[in-house]
Amino acid sequence: MNRNWIYIFIGAIFEVVWVIGFKHANDPITWIVTIASLAISFYLIIAASAQLPVGTVYAVFTGLGTAGTVIAEMVIFDEPVKLAKIVLIAMLLIGVMGLKLAGRSAASKEVE
Repeated sequence: MNRNWIYIFIGAIFEVVWVIGFKHANDPITWIVTIASLAISFYLIIAASAQLPVGTVYAVFTGLGTAGTVIAEMVIFDEPVKLAKIVLIAMLLIGVMGLKLAGRSAASKEVE
Protein backbone atom coordinates (compact mmCIF):
# COMPACT_ATOMS: atom_id res chain seq x y z
CA MET A 1 0.00 0.00 0.00
CA ASN A 2 1.51 3.31 -0.96
CA ARG A 3 1.73 6.41 1.19
CA ASN A 4 -1.22 8.16 -0.46
CA TRP A 5 -3.63 5.36 0.47
CA ILE A 6 -2.33 5.52 4.03
CA TYR A 7 -3.08 9.26 3.99
CA ILE A 8 -6.67 8.47 2.99
CA PHE A 9 -7.15 5.92 5.76
CA ILE A 10 -5.63 8.17 8.44
CA GLY A 11 -7.61 11.12 7.09
CA ALA A 12 -10.80 9.08 7.39
CA ILE A 13 -10.04 8.39 11.05
CA PHE A 14 -9.65 12.12 11.66
CA GLU A 15 -12.89 12.66 9.73
CA VAL A 16 -14.72 10.43 12.19
CA VAL A 17 -13.29 12.50 15.06
CA TRP A 18 -14.37 15.86 13.64
CA VAL A 19 -17.81 14.68 12.56
CA ILE A 20 -18.50 13.30 16.03
CA GLY A 21 -16.92 16.43 17.50
CA PHE A 22 -19.43 18.66 15.70
CA LYS A 23 -22.22 16.84 17.53
CA HIS A 24 -20.63 16.28 20.93
CA ALA A 25 -18.07 19.09 21.48
CA ASN A 26 -19.13 21.19 24.43
CA ASP A 27 -16.00 22.89 25.77
CA PRO A 28 -12.92 24.64 24.35
CA ILE A 29 -10.72 21.51 24.45
CA THR A 30 -13.15 19.33 22.50
CA TRP A 31 -13.68 22.14 19.99
CA ILE A 32 -9.92 22.48 19.52
CA VAL A 33 -9.64 18.72 18.93
CA THR A 34 -12.56 18.90 16.48
CA ILE A 35 -11.06 21.77 14.48
CA ALA A 36 -7.57 20.23 14.51
CA SER A 37 -9.03 16.93 13.27
CA LEU A 38 -10.84 18.78 10.50
CA ALA A 39 -7.64 20.49 9.38
CA ILE A 40 -5.59 17.28 9.51
CA SER A 41 -8.17 15.25 7.59
CA PHE A 42 -8.41 17.84 4.83
CA TYR A 43 -4.63 18.18 4.62
CA LEU A 44 -4.28 14.42 4.19
CA ILE A 45 -7.05 14.19 1.59
CA ILE A 46 -5.51 17.04 -0.41
CA ALA A 47 -2.08 15.39 -0.22
CA ALA A 48 -3.50 12.06 -1.43
CA SER A 49 -5.42 13.77 -4.23
CA ALA A 50 -2.18 15.10 -5.67
CA GLN A 51 -1.19 11.56 -6.72
CA LEU A 52 -4.42 9.55 -6.94
CA PRO A 53 -7.65 10.13 -8.91
CA VAL A 54 -9.67 12.75 -7.06
CA GLY A 55 -13.01 10.97 -7.50
CA THR A 56 -11.66 7.72 -6.08
CA VAL A 57 -9.92 9.51 -3.21
CA TYR A 58 -13.05 11.40 -2.25
CA ALA A 59 -15.31 8.35 -2.51
CA VAL A 60 -13.01 6.20 -0.39
CA PHE A 61 -12.43 9.00 2.14
CA THR A 62 -16.12 9.77 2.63
CA GLY A 63 -17.12 6.10 2.55
CA LEU A 64 -14.66 5.16 5.27
CA GLY A 65 -15.56 8.28 7.24
CA THR A 66 -19.27 7.51 7.01
CA ALA A 67 -18.84 3.89 8.02
CA GLY A 68 -16.49 4.85 10.84
CA THR A 69 -18.85 7.51 12.14
CA VAL A 70 -21.85 5.17 12.20
CA ILE A 71 -19.83 2.43 13.91
CA ALA A 72 -18.35 4.88 16.45
CA GLU A 73 -21.79 6.26 17.27
CA MET A 74 -23.08 2.71 17.87
CA VAL A 75 -20.06 1.64 19.97
CA ILE A 76 -19.29 4.83 21.91
CA PHE A 77 -22.61 6.67 22.11
CA ASP A 78 -25.06 3.74 22.30
CA GLU A 79 -26.85 4.42 19.02
CA PRO A 80 -29.17 1.51 18.25
CA VAL A 81 -27.50 -1.34 16.38
CA LYS A 82 -29.77 -2.41 13.54
CA LEU A 83 -29.20 -5.16 11.01
CA ALA A 84 -29.96 -2.76 8.18
CA LYS A 85 -27.16 -0.41 9.34
CA ILE A 86 -24.67 -3.28 9.50
CA VAL A 87 -25.62 -4.55 6.03
CA LEU A 88 -25.42 -1.06 4.50
CA ILE A 89 -22.02 -0.39 6.13
CA ALA A 90 -20.77 -3.71 4.75
CA MET A 91 -22.00 -2.77 1.27
CA LEU A 92 -20.34 0.63 1.57
CA LEU A 93 -17.03 -0.92 2.61
CA ILE A 94 -17.21 -3.44 -0.25
CA GLY A 95 -17.65 -0.50 -2.63
CA VAL A 96 -14.70 1.31 -1.05
CA MET A 97 -12.49 -1.76 -1.44
CA GLY A 98 -13.63 -2.09 -5.05
CA LEU A 99 -12.67 1.51 -5.76
CA LYS A 100 -9.27 0.98 -4.17
CA LEU A 101 -8.68 -2.13 -6.28
CA ALA A 102 -9.87 -0.38 -9.43
CA GLY A 103 -7.55 2.54 -8.63
CA ARG A 104 -4.64 0.14 -8.20
CA SER A 105 -5.24 -1.58 -11.55
CA ALA A 106 -5.56 1.79 -13.31
CA ALA A 107 -2.29 2.96 -11.75
CA SER A 108 -0.47 -0.20 -12.85
CA LYS A 109 -1.70 0.31 -16.43
CA GLU A 110 -0.28 3.84 -16.41
CA VAL A 111 3.15 2.47 -15.49
CA GLU A 112 3.21 0.12 -18.52
